[in-house]
Amino acid sequence: MGNNKEKKEGLQKSLALIFVYTVATGSIFTYVSYWDSVFFNYCGAGTFLAFALMSLAILPVALVYSELSSLFHTAGGELIYNTVGLNKHIGFLASWLIMAAWISVPPAVVMAIATYISRTFGLALNFESIMIIGVIILLLVFFMSLQDIQFLVKAQAFCLFANITGTVLTGLLLLCSGHWSFSNLSNMFQTNLTQINGIPGWIIGMALLITPFFGFETVPQMVEEGDFPISNTKKAICGSVLTCGTIYTFFFFCVAGLDSFQTLLAGGKDGFMTITAMQQILGWKIWPLIYGLLSILLGMTASILGFWMSIVRMLYAMGKKNFLPAIFTKVNKHSQPIVPNIFLLAITLTFVLIQNATTFMNDFFNLMSFGCACAYAITMISAISIRSQHKDWYKNNKNLVRGGNFTRLLAMVIMVAIAYFCTLGQGRGSWISFGVYMGVGVLIWLWMVCVRWRKTKVLIETPAGEQEF
Repeated sequence: MGNNKEKKEGLQKSLALIFVYTVATGSIFTYVSYWDSVFFNYCGAGTFLAFALMSLAILPVALVYSELSSLFHTAGGELIYNTVGLNKHIGFLASWLIMAAWISVPPAVVMAIATYISRTFGLALNFESIMIIGVIILLLVFFMSLQDIQFLVKAQAFCLFANITGTVLTGLLLLCSGHWSFSNLSNMFQTNLTQINGIPGWIIGMALLITPFFGFETVPQMVEEGDFPISNTKKAICGSVLTCGTIYTFFFFCVAGLDSFQTLLAGGKDGFMTITAMQQILGWKIWPLIYGLLSILLGMTASILGFWMSIVRMLYAMGKKNFLPAIFTKVNKHSQPIVPNIFLLAITLTFVLIQNATTFMNDFFNLMSFGCACAYAITMISAISIRSQHKDWYKNNKNLVRGGNFTRLLAMVIMVAIAYFCTLGQGRGSWISFGVYMGVGVLIWLWMVCVRWRKTKVLIETPAGEQEF
């Protein structure tokens, strides 16, 4: 009877595989038409090549995540993997690091949407007005996130596929515009990033492109609600990476041939480089509006919803497994966690409001790639540890990583290298912002160590049953 009550009050198994795939893909596929000038500034005409190479670099990590997600049937991802593989302290650290990337997305995206609205309709809104629009969007997302999960994932899937369709069509239109030329691809490795410690700026820029790829790790946050065989999570994880990597590569190949590095960047100083190029270089008026609607308004909404759902479920898992107070596990009539939603709304609103007076959010956003890469690297170490300690768990694992520990080690080395590259050239403000965020995590961790964990243990559901840590 207790189990039935727990099932009724907790997260419900109701998600088809396609929706878990769209949550991950929608989370990843975000900045293609807003941060296109940033990516092009990093890697120039060779941005498409950088995206192709980053897709290959991410795949080993995605494969290891696919293996791990097949072992554990509850939300938690990095929290679970690193607690079981190493210890609860590393589990807390890894989950806090990955949330550094996730939490920065909603406030940054809503400000981008508000900026696009102001720019497109010539409203010339000041920062305060843009901020108010951002707050309103966050409140709408918050109220949506309290509704039934089916409503959320279907809304996100619609936004995602509209974005994908618009992006692919735009790429084809650019190729057929009559203005596209291979000559614009001649200087593939041109970049505005300077060489640091002997490492070419283009390589550093490619490492920073991990930002448009993180999001596949949201799949383990949704497995508890997945109404499909757990082994199918590989299709959602690797499918999301391959889908986004392919579209990124194709789209930026189409954009790069449109004009020279200098000309394209000159029109996209404040973002929206491709939209500006279509307007100024090609003289188009209608399609840039349609593309902006599909890619900015709908595409970014898909990303917000994907990361919002994932953060809420990570916080819920932390409450369920005794990393946070039990109040984080309370759900409403739609089986949506209440306190995690409120907590996330408070954080995102704070970040938006702080932007008005300081560069805290911008600085914090600069190092989210670093936090994400570190979380991936730690998780790869835990994957090796779990495999060596619990070989019996893998007997029927259809997602067993080919190459074994070589692949897991390769994934770890790649992520350590990317984390290092992401630190190069970062300003003092970025490190201060990251330190503030980690400082909050340390305070929570200390409270757990000194107070809560003295009375109660961390509980993790494993293939061998529920275990204490």
